[in-house]
Amino acid sequence: MPSECPVKSFYPYPLSRIRAVRIRHRRSQWTQGNSASARSRDGPVDTWDADGCPRGPAESRFERITHSHPPGDTRRHLERRAGVCRVRPYDGWRRVVIRRRRARKGAAAVPCVPRSAYKWRPPRNEIGRPRRLIHPHPSSFVSCLGFRCIPERAIMCGILAVLGCSDESQAKRVRVLELSRRQSSPPSPPSLSFCLIHDSSMHRLKHRGPDWSGLHQYGDCYLTHQRLAIVDPASGDQPLYNEDKSIVVTVNGEIYNHEELRKRFPNHKFRTGSDCEVIAHLYEEHGEGFVDMLDGIFSFVLLDTRDNSFIAARDAIGVTPLYIGWGLDGSVWISSEMKGLNDDCEHFEVFPPGHLYSSKEGSYKRWYNPPWYSEAIPSVPYDPLVLREAFEKAVIKRLMTDVPFGVLLSGGLDSSLVAAVTSRHLAGTKAAEQWGTQLHSFCVGLEGSPDLKAAKEVADYLGTVHHEFHFTVQDGIDAIEDVIYHIETYDVTTIRASTPMFLMSRKIKALGVKMVISGEGSDELFGGYLYFHKAPNKEEFHGETCRKVKALHQYDCLRANKATSAWGLESRVPFLDKAFIDVAMSIDPEWKMIKPDLGRIEKWVLRKAFDDEENPYLPKHILYRQKEQFSDGVGYSWIDGLKSHAAEHVSGKMMQNAKHIYPHNTPTTKEAYYYRMIFERFFPQNSARLTIPGGPSVACSTAKAIEWDAQWSKNLDPSGRAALGVHVSAYDPAAVPSSLTTGTSPAMLVNKKQRVMEAKAPELTISS
Repeated sequence: MPSECPVKSFYPYPLSRIRAVRIRHRRSQWTQGNSASARSRDGPVDTWDADGCPRGPAESRFERITHSHPPGDTRRHLERRAGVCRVRPYDGWRRVVIRRRRARKGAAAVPCVPRSAYKWRPPRNEIGRPRRLIHPHPSSFVSCLGFRCIPERAIMCGILAVLGCSDESQAKRVRVLELSRRQSSPPSPPSLSFCLIHDSSMHRLKHRGPDWSGLHQYGDCYLTHQRLAIVDPASGDQPLYNEDKSIVVTVNGEIYNHEELRKRFPNHKFRTGSDCEVIAHLYEEHGEGFVDMLDGIFSFVLLDTRDNSFIAARDAIGVTPLYIGWGLDGSVWISSEMKGLNDDCEHFEVFPPGHLYSSKEGSYKRWYNPPWYSEAIPSVPYDPLVLREAFEKAVIKRLMTDVPFGVLLSGGLDSSLVAAVTSRHLAGTKAAEQWGTQLHSFCVGLEGSPDLKAAKEVADYLGTVHHEFHFTVQDGIDAIEDVIYHIETYDVTTIRASTPMFLMSRKIKALGVKMVISGEGSDELFGGYLYFHKAPNKEEFHGETCRKVKALHQYDCLRANKATSAWGLESRVPFLDKAFIDVAMSIDPEWKMIKPDLGRIEKWVLRKAFDDEENPYLPKHILYRQKEQFSDGVGYSWIDGLKSHAAEHVSGKMMQNAKHIYPHNTPTTKEAYYYRMIFERFFPQNSARLTIPGGPSVACSTAKAIEWDAQWSKNLDPSGRAALGVHVSAYDPAAVPSSLTTGTSPAMLVNKKQRVMEAKAPELTISS
């Protein structure tokens, strides 16, 4: 038995006060707090593994960790400085009950860290100032009820670059590598029964890429990469280089035309089969002007060691996330997620999509300059065959994969078209040669939700292997903190829609799938949101679609990427293909206008393009199903339940003082206030709150579009049901003001008995 316990790296007060450990077990899913339901009659555990952590019998499924409350400031500090309880010894979760010197009778005595072996001091950054004490994960927050466990997550790729820092020591290298892995807790070794991990050793980008960690240091520049291997899993580890390694690049994303680009450089030697390696060679040949040649989604940092300069760039729409920050020592930090740099930068911000940052100029410049960006009214006549062909090409190029994949199928128009086109063209691809021609589809929703019914019908029509996941309102509420931590926003509609996707992504990853194709972006391109019914003319209609597409990186792209990446799942979005966007945005907006008298509903041009009588893509009633926002389609009681839950935690007095507590983007509903509190707990910096968009919205509109209808200006809710007079299940106008303000609703459905479960579906089998 080891003489010391590894929890010494966690507790901020002397561990000599802790003398006993009693471990209890429970056969169930995770439970919070000191509730009686978490107790069990199982005996204590007094065995230790090789790492000095207590272990339990093989049948143990659950352990709970609490602590006796130290007084005053120590307790508050402990709450902010909490580590992570992570365990995966078998197939369940554990928590450990830690008692102080006076343990309860029957507790198994275990050795403790001697006082002399542990002297805690507040962690300090590289310039000697105390670092902000922020707990690394929402589930690690310690309340008076105890710890919450974090599920094991082997988490599309993540990058972190620190350029021009003043410290070139080994300690700095270790610090950068830790941060690059630090957006989720590191996977536990199989033998580990429990582990309490100090904030400074948390791995913030690890969840985005569990397959490989790479770091390249050149002088005062560090480039790191966390890889989720989708293309060339065997040899495509990053950072990547040119032939003489004078150019180094770390990339998050996929380059779909990499094979075509490689053929342009017959004299270049490529080290790997990675689709991203072509970036280093393009820069070598074309300098900074090569970015527009890339067809794909990407965020990258490229270091040219020949003159010690660097560039960073983000894809056209911002499908992949990217942040940039500046340290007090003059360093520039670039990270896939905000949590990779918020503790070390004096100021940070969202890296704008379609832009390039050059160290030589010290500023951005926009490389993506399509005709629609100026919001000039296009005049190209609508051609359904051209639109259909462009979308099919967009889907086919996203079938480039060396790993198992599927499609997200909600039963709405967009995801159903993605599934239909994928199913129709899968057979002739390389992916089919590796994994077979049987397409797998996935859907999530509350029991009896509109999406589940429609998705099952589409899956049966297309012949996919369909996987249907159910969740309850309580399941979603329990996951809210995790969701906000990962998607890094307090925007109401994004959190509402991200939570079901977050839960579903975990189930999908558990089936062995690493990539999914999704339907985000269509509503912005074609004016699919229900408030577009009120667009007064084609000029206003087109202007709103341009504003929506430009803001996608703050909403749907953020959700599609981060909610899935939290579980090591990559999401691809063919509607946001550059070539397809050019086709869709060049159509005369008069054709996109919603005209019920002519039989044109929202997204009519897209529906008509795939309305093939001879060889139908989808059933007619699915092809012409009314737009249903994802957060509504999973079940109307989901939003109602969120409002009711928020009303229980946010008082009227809190709302009265909201403008003083949160002067920027002041929350106007209790639900928004609730999300803001959680966000501020994880990201208290002013730079963090400035990364989130604000302003009034109805049914996902921009603030400008609210002017279209006077009634909607009094009904500011992002739900599609707020489109009064348009949505077939719209809110009752008489009940709207009180419902939206207080967050209460008579339609609240909270079922605490059920948990996330998978409905019966054919087993996932992938043939090689």
